[in-house]
Amino acid sequence: MALRKASSYTKKHVLPFTRISSKKGKSYIKTVPPQSIVKFSMGSEAMFREGRLPHELTLIAEENAQIRHNALEACRQYIDRQLDTELPGQYFFKVVPFPHHIQRENKMLTGAGADRMQSGMQLSFGHPMGKAALVKPGSKIFFMAVANEKAVQIVRGIISRVKPKLPCRAKVIYEDASKKQ
Repeated sequence: MALRKASSYTKKHVLPFTRISSKKGKSYIKTVPPQSIVKFSMGSEAMFREGRLPHELTLIAEENAQIRHNALEACRQYIDRQLDTELPGQYFFKVVPFPHHIQRENKMLTGAGADRMQSGMQLSFGHPMGKAALVKPGSKIFFMAVANEKAVQIVRGIISRVKPKLPCRAKVIYEDASKKQ
């Protein structure tokens, strides 16, 4: 079955729901959806730790939102592929938020005879259908470090193509680590 549209979840005020217990009776959610983000850090982390990647760009959320794990994974794959072709081995890229919040949906039937086949809102807790990262204004979404000014312009172009895939407004903050020492 297809996913519900993101607006069903994105801007809603939610409490983080992560209740998973090893004791079956104490856990509301019996099965947790698998994590779709494969890797959280890519590129050359050793170069970043050594200080050879001084130009740091951070994508920061400007509003409260739930970012689904499949949206984060799609952005991660695109950014990593572009960085690997444009700047092979000369970058460090990290996905900062970890999707903990379990999203649920109460499946509803439509059409003729649907009223006889569902329980409506009587048992409306819903079934788990995915995970999301809850972000607040000012929280980091992606972090990238590159070697030179030319690479900074390439990364800005990549970020501008990724921003529409995210369900919230976001801005890029640039820091030159070599100047702040």
